[in-house]
Amino acid sequence: MTLIKKELSFWQIWNMSFGFLGIQFGFALQGGFMSRIFQTLGADKDTIPFLWIAAPLTGLLVQPIVGYLSDHTWSPRFGRRKPFFFVGAVLSTIALFFAPYSSGLWMAAGALWVLDASINISMEPFRALVADKLPYSQRSYGFVVQTLIIGIGTWIASNLPWFMTKIGVPNTAAPGVIPDSVKYAFAIGALVLFSSILYTILTTDEYPPEDLEKFKSEKNKGFLQGSKEIFSNISGMPKVMKQLGVVQFFSWFAFFTMWSFATPAITEHVFGVTDTSSAAYNNAADNVGNYLGTYGLVSMIYALILAYFTSKYKINRKLLHLSSLVAGGCGFISIYYINEPWMLHLSFTLVGIAWASILSMPYAMLSSSVNPKKMGVFMGIFNMFIVIPQIVAALGGVNFLYKLIFGEDVINTMLLAGLLLILAGLSNLMIKDKSVTHD
Repeated sequence: MTLIKKELSFWQIWNMSFGFLGIQFGFALQGGFMSRIFQTLGADKDTIPFLWIAAPLTGLLVQPIVGYLSDHTWSPRFGRRKPFFFVGAVLSTIALFFAPYSSGLWMAAGALWVLDASINISMEPFRALVADKLPYSQRSYGFVVQTLIIGIGTWIASNLPWFMTKIGVPNTAAPGVIPDSVKYAFAIGALVLFSSILYTILTTDEYPPEDLEKFKSEKNKGFLQGSKEIFSNISGMPKVMKQLGVVQFFSWFAFFTMWSFATPAITEHVFGVTDTSSAAYNNAADNVGNYLGTYGLVSMIYALILAYFTSKYKINRKLLHLSSLVAGGCGFISIYYINEPWMLHLSFTLVGIAWASILSMPYAMLSSSVNPKKMGVFMGIFNMFIVIPQIVAALGGVNFLYKLIFGEDVINTMLLAGLLLILAGLSNLMIKDKSVTHD
């Protein structure tokens, strides 16, 4: 018997996605300030991507496994995805709070590893929950609402160290010590992360499996059988998923480049500072976080516009994603030509358009092309196309490509990010299946 899913109101979709606010607090603080932490602890600019490698490596392992396990979990009291929300929230909160207290590079890299693994435990079930709860006609709308919440989280979290400095929290410290402004920001992020995920757990119900008796007979297959099924799903992934994988590869290579190099590139190229213990550097790094917050704010506004249109009109997901990614690529390239810091807001406005689309359109297209009973594992597998490019980038891909194509200056990383994002946009032209590209 096929389950008939009722359409949900905006606020019902908001509640079920609200945990993403905290998840994005974690990702924004990680993405905006871990390179600053690494530099403060003595990392050379060229070693920064390698220090990030634990995060995508963890995602490569955790996401498919968590997706598979959540597909095969059901409790009348706790649901299917919500147990994973809670476990991930507890671990992420602890890791996020203690990350800026690292006293050495190895400790900071380890904190990033634990943080990313923990966030992934919560994040992938959130993606699957949208497909679980919403009828096909509301899929784009649901992912866009998630993007709206992610945009809010990115904007606020990216500005937290800057705000801490403005209210008088010290923004400098002894060489090799993380400033209090960063420590306070991570502590606030930890609180928001846990409380927002708990809010979703308390306000959202889940549908039971369609055939509960069959589900009970199949769910305890054991580790070996589960591993075989994951690998079988990887080898048999739908054609559309492979095509979207190419788009994702270029997209996330570009954003990993930004997260790794935005702070050293912009503080050096735009602000002209490199001494990580100086007040000038720490103020510039706060400002970089502020400019990065712009792409979160714009993604929120863009998501609001998309939420309106997707709730009322049909859209061409492919062309929307293509144009958004090309706009973001132009934004990255424009950073190279900035001569006044305020102009970075314009660059990151274009990046925010791309970010909003990356967080919604690929998932809306994917959810329309896979078996609903395997939504969790396929969402996890799909994120291999997020973590693999980051691993390639961290193992030297960024350093090799930007120096080969553009030259040695670190600001050239932003040119590389722009080129990759434009290639990501054009890769959408491979997708021909109108059943997934049209809402």
